Amino acid sequence: LFYFLTVEPSKRVLRSAGPRHSSVKIVGSVVSPVKVYVKLNRNSPRILCLTNHLRNLELIDPIFQWNGPGGGLSSKNSSVQISPAGTLILRHFNLSGVYTCSIVYKPTAMQPDRHLIIKYLIYAYSDPKNYYEFTARYHAAPCNSSHNSSFEKALLQILSKLVAEHSCEVTLIKSECHHVKMQKGGLQNEIFFTFSVASLDRENHNRLCQQSSCDASHRLNKAKHLIERFFKQQVEVSRKSREPLPEIYYIEGTLHMVWVDRCYPGYEMNALTHPDCPECCVVCSPGSYNPSNGIHCLRCDSSLIYGATQC
Repeated sequence: LFYFLTVEPSKRVLRSAGPRHSSVKIVGSVVSPVKVYVKLNRNSPRILCLTNHLRNLELIDPIFQWNGPGGGLSSKNSSVQISPAGTLILRHFNLSGVYTCSIVYKPTAMQPDRHLIIKYLIYAYSDPKNYYEFTARYHAAPCNSSHNSSFEKALLQILSKLVAEHSCEVTLIKSECHHVKMQKGGLQNEIFFTFSVASLDRENHNRLCQQSSCDASHRLNKAKHLIERFFKQQVEVSRKSREPLPEIYYIEGTLHMVWVDRCYPGYEMNALTHPDCPECCVVCSPGSYNPSNGIHCLRCDSSLIYGATQC
């Protein structure tokens, strides 16, 4: 069984990440565990110690007992809230695993007690660390020339300033100088640049943007357009100039871009395992681990915990 919120008619999104989800109630099952996805370090929705069938019945003298991966749960713990009706809210959630609720009740005052165990699989998830990866080529000075390294620093400074207003950052991934044999021509020196453009945490830069402009994807998209326009303008300036080309210049048509998804170590993005949270970075289950910023958990039979980063 899966739990999901219908945000739009054509899109199912399972997320319990903010205040607007505080009134959402999740019902369990005695047949198989219900999967629940809670954003890391946020509060969970209201998780009921009931099934759909029990919700429609009167329960006499019900007794509820919740257990989590670390044992019994109690409202004495500041990270746990359990109502008299057995509803569980996990605060600042970070402990993934199996959560069970035991309910003992009488269907009528004259009947004996009934006992049910309701299971939930509660996973922590985070948003992926999305960024754009750009590659570009420049005609260069001789590969051992200091002019190339000076140009590289200047280029990165320009690009960084371009995207800073949108709380984004440019990071050089690699820069390599190669000798390239041209078609029907001789050799020329070229620098192959690879750099990323990523949005910085909104919480750390909330003074630089307002409302929707603070959205990470919005800011990143703005930064992408600025980068593309910068390289386009380099071509336009070269075409209009009557001066000879400088020693180092952008080679038209070599700018390429790819969208990259990354998860934090111990998390993965897996639409097959988590079809109701396909764009989430979900914590790795026992028997797997993710040591790097990739998007897949690797198999590890000796891993017994959620969120393992080593085998």
